[in-house]
Amino acid sequence: MNSKITFYSGAEEVTGANFLLDTGTTRLLVDCGTREEHGVDVSVSEAFSYDPKTVDVLLVTHAHQDHIGRIPKLVRDGFRGGIYSTPATRDIAAIMFNDAL
Repeated sequence: MNSKITFYSGAEEVTGANFLLDTGTTRLLVDCGTREEHGVDVSVSEAFSYDPKTVDVLLVTHAHQDHIGRIPKLVRDGFRGGIYSTPATRDIAAIMFNDAL
């Protein structure tokens, strides 16, 4: 089995964690955060470099904005897979999303 991990953002920068692990049978996304430059969010409206409809699972490591901020866009753009996190991360993310509305 050949697996491939692609770093779409969050590598060599401080914000925007977004990594895709493709095992050939499953596509697992780790985090889906916003990316900032000079304190301004520059990623909310940007298109994803992958098709969200092809992602099977999202693993959320923690509820900082730069790890969860683009999840609503991911879902709006067609992601229908499972989302996994700790219960505390889920609860904090829910508060942050409600506050952002």
